[in-house]
Amino acid sequence: MNPVMKFIHKTGSPAFFYRFSGLLVPWLWAAFILLAGWGLYQGLWVVPADYLQGDSFRIIYIHVPSAWMSLLIYFVMAVLGIIGLVWHIRVAEILSICSAPIGAAFTAVALITGSLWGRPTWGTYWVWDARLTSELVLLFLYLGVMGLYAAIDEPRKAHRSAALLAAVGLVNLPIIHYSVDWWNTLHQGSTVSLLGGSKMHPSMLIPLLVMAVAAKFFYGANLLTRARNHLLAQDFRKRWARDALLKGERQP
Repeated sequence: MNPVMKFIHKTGSPAFFYRFSGLLVPWLWAAFILLAGWGLYQGLWVVPADYLQGDSFRIIYIHVPSAWMSLLIYFVMAVLGIIGLVWHIRVAEILSICSAPIGAAFTAVALITGSLWGRPTWGTYWVWDARLTSELVLLFLYLGVMGLYAAIDEPRKAHRSAALLAAVGLVNLPIIHYSVDWWNTLHQGSTVSLLGGSKMHPSMLIPLLVMAVAAKFFYGANLLTRARNHLLAQDFRKRWARDALLKGERQP
């Protein structure tokens, strides 16, 4: 078997996934702290004020990475849910449902910071334009996935139902992304392009990109931590889970 495929196959084992993810989690948290610390310092204190918005633009270093992550996490959640639904991989199902609260948190932060930014920019905290409304729908989708999972007692059936809802909600992602192009909205268009042509000065752009990478490390660390706890809660009667708990108790 191909070594890569063999590794992917092994990660489907709860015991192997628990051990391997435990090695990654500290490094992911460390990378997040270092990158977020540098990015926030640069964005909040070093980068000069915007010539139109003044210091109020600095909220971009929280708002934009959160908005990007709200879309990315939903896509990952839905794809993992589909993988678990089709191939019955329990680790994928758990990773999918554990992504929901993290994605909901990022979406809520994006909406709150966007409202705070909108007050000095638009003169109001909220307008029912396409981008804001579709982002609010995304938050409801996250909450719906979490609520549906919690409403069903049998874990595998709960995962399947939540995965179906997440898959249906994928239709909202292109609406959010292209809403400023398809409709006349107050929300500004894209200022950052990974293929070049970004409208931001490099001194402002680099900390923003660093914060975007830091958010991904936060997601990875948080996701694996939640998934490990979820696995232990489900498999606490199994030998590998008891051994893992005993090893944890022996650590100082």
